[in-house]
Amino acid sequence: MRVLEKELEEAGLSPREARLLLAKALGVLPFQIPREVPKAAQEEALALLERRLAGYPLQYLLGEWEFFGLPLKMREGVLIPRPETEGLLEWALELPLEAPKVLDVGTGSGAIALAYKARRPEARVYATEIDPEALALARENAETLGLEVTFLPLPLTGGLRGVDLILSNPPYLPEGYRAIAPKELAHENPLALYAGEDGLKVARPLVAEAWEALRPGGWIYLELAPENIHLLAREMAAMGFEQVEVKEDLLGRPRYLRAQRPRAG
Repeated sequence: MRVLEKELEEAGLSPREARLLLAKALGVLPFQIPREVPKAAQEEALALLERRLAGYPLQYLLGEWEFFGLPLKMREGVLIPRPETEGLLEWALELPLEAPKVLDVGTGSGAIALAYKARRPEARVYATEIDPEALALARENAETLGLEVTFLPLPLTGGLRGVDLILSNPPYLPEGYRAIAPKELAHENPLALYAGEDGLKVARPLVAEAWEALRPGGWIYLELAPENIHLLAREMAAMGFEQVEVKEDLLGRPRYLRAQRPRAG
């Protein structure tokens, strides 16, 4: 165990990952790791560690990751849900909506849609996704968790109408970020990460479609980058959206944007 921790520390990674990798090798939960670890499990843990040190994401190595209290299966090529996205969901759950029609755009592993459904069982939750592998994983996660979400193999809002709430963590990284991106990002689908020169290549058409998809008085909540969030906020206000607001994440970075379609039309 100490060998794993030391190598992770030297690589600038969390020692906590050592316990997670060893638990994965043993097929137990982290708190169930015995004092004496079989040699085969030690060797498997070291093999996992080598891949981790080479830049392979921890979430893919474990094959599962927790989001908003839900254990989600993970698979290479599908966007890994981040803690920042939990902040988006927390903000949206503050809305006092009764049995809302909710749409998660670009659902990936299904994280946002499934977490919202888990907290608001009465909601009718839909999710769109154009990546077949991600869509299959989202459906698998829904089945495992026993949560009813309607997944649509369609882009953006999928032609839905009368939606009370749109949630999305769209690709928002500027193309230029590829040159300095952490090596872990190379294992995720670039289409789920990068969005043109200013990072708004997906968010702009999404917002345009959201105007038609939302009912009058409906809301849209987006996670974006600090570098482009205020730009899109200004554009949405110019389009006619009301209650346009930017909120910071736990690190004080502008990260979340919400806006409301006017009630009058």
